[in-house]
Amino acid sequence: MNETTKVAMEIDSVRVESSLWIGNKRYRAFLSGWYFSWTEIDKRNREKKTISVPVSEVIGVKEGRVEIQTQKKVEDTDLDFTLFYVKRNSRGNGHGLSWSLGRTQFCCPSRGVRDQWITQLRTALKTHSPSRPHRLLVFINPFGGKKRGKQIFHSLVAPLFELAGISSHVVVTERANQARDYILKKDLTGFDGVICVGGDGMFSELLHGVIGRTQQEAGVSEHDPTIKLQPCDLHIGIIPAGSTDCVCFATVGINDPVTSTLHIIIGDSQPLDVCSVHYQNTLVRYSVSMVGYGFYGDVLAESERHRWMGPLRYDYSGCMVYLCNRSYPGLVQYLPADSHISSPRDKTRCLSGCRVCSESKERLFPHFDSSSSLYSANVSQYSSELEGEWVTIEGRFKCVSLTCMSSSCPRSPKGLSPSAHLADGTADLIIVRETNPLGFLTYLHRHTNKQDQFDLPFVEVHRVKAVRFSLPPGEEEEEEEEYEEEDDREIQTSAERELEDPEKVRSSNIAGHSQQHLAGWKEKGSETSRLKRQGFVCGSCCTKPRSVSVWNCDGEILPHTEISCRVHGQLVRLFARGIEDSAMP
Repeated sequence: MNETTKVAMEIDSVRVESSLWIGNKRYRAFLSGWYFSWTEIDKRNREKKTISVPVSEVIGVKEGRVEIQTQKKVEDTDLDFTLFYVKRNSRGNGHGLSWSLGRTQFCCPSRGVRDQWITQLRTALKTHSPSRPHRLLVFINPFGGKKRGKQIFHSLVAPLFELAGISSHVVVTERANQARDYILKKDLTGFDGVICVGGDGMFSELLHGVIGRTQQEAGVSEHDPTIKLQPCDLHIGIIPAGSTDCVCFATVGINDPVTSTLHIIIGDSQPLDVCSVHYQNTLVRYSVSMVGYGFYGDVLAESERHRWMGPLRYDYSGCMVYLCNRSYPGLVQYLPADSHISSPRDKTRCLSGCRVCSESKERLFPHFDSSSSLYSANVSQYSSELEGEWVTIEGRFKCVSLTCMSSSCPRSPKGLSPSAHLADGTADLIIVRETNPLGFLTYLHRHTNKQDQFDLPFVEVHRVKAVRFSLPPGEEEEEEEEYEEEDDREIQTSAERELEDPEKVRSSNIAGHSQQHLAGWKEKGSETSRLKRQGFVCGSCCTKPRSVSVWNCDGEILPHTEISCRVHGQLVRLFARGIEDSAMP
């Protein structure tokens, strides 16, 4: 008898039934197998409405009448117990479902019956949810978003963790990469996961720390673009508290701290593809959202000049860059994925329980022994994923984008690629060729409505496993000796300015992928001065056209133009379950 069968038999053997009261109404309560249900009984002993809660979504069971508010209030009685569980709230907008804490107080006919209910519910909960976290390492970014990270954790998250019996070690970060360095250096024994309370930048720190530590322990070189990386066992949780929470929105369907906290508590596990970005034989960065060249790179670079504007700088910069109507020469090479499995034009959505992602595990890990844990056993470093015939596209492009997920957000509910999958080992390559301003505006506008943004003659999309980008022969990045002296001043000024702004330090320095490969200030300064030479200082539209753009990698500017990208299927796991369809019960 295997362990799964044994657990299933134990769960099925749990069976309790009795009459309970909620207020003045009598209910027939029933615990059997996977669900706890209670049905209202009227005065004629007829059954009315039934409420059923999966045992896996029970948060906790407490003696007496318990309320979770700003302060916990407990009224202990011999006959009552309180059940806390996940309650879904339909938003009616197709973005997913928000979760809240449901609470129902039951009154039993005797103390013995009450004790039996509490014992059996807790037994079923423990048996049915063995993967729930018990101890978490929490990193709070106090500078991100509206600087409400600490308030969100202590007022919304911590009370729920306490209710669920989860202990947490909290680290309030004070500098860039502190969370990443902590994960790389410290002893993490006993922790079931790492949690970030912040935005996409904070998540990226945890991502690089978890991947870097896993590869170090497995003896895998992150710099080899052909090697298969070791999947990470340590789960990552996201409590949205930043100015941008794209990863949370694309994996949960909503940016809501309570919803994310409840996903963490019940131990949801969502595998996630990760794209590694290399320059020659050096790892530059990991990405889970977007690697974009051209328009998206120009917008990010322009927005860095207007940080004082806050989030409004992205709208302003987008407008300015659009008015420039720039396009750039490039040579794009990609390795196509199997078109028989899925397509970026198949009109499907990657939702919770996605079939494509579920069936991809066997394809991604053909030598995996199902009797052991994929994320705790070393996988073969040999990879056949880069085998196949590469396709080359040369031309002038408005933008070139690669995304491992839909990259949806509140402003663009469908995202860059609506049919992209979270964990199928592929990414979607979107190429927008040179076109007139009205045509490009049409493409951008379709990200905000239900029209197909790919149904345009100058747009093409491909599902790929790897991508290489280079400049066509004869096209080189501009270098002028007269700026060398100015470069040195810019390096020093940039360092001093960023050291004075902790939030910008985090934003600008996350690109490092492990402690021993940190990028120095000189590289950052060189990139800043390169942007300065290319027209981001005196305004986007008042300078001569530039021959190259920059890469926007999950909100960070990459220091190189010619890069190679590779998708690593199901490399990390999040405390999430994918987007739940709002049509689900």
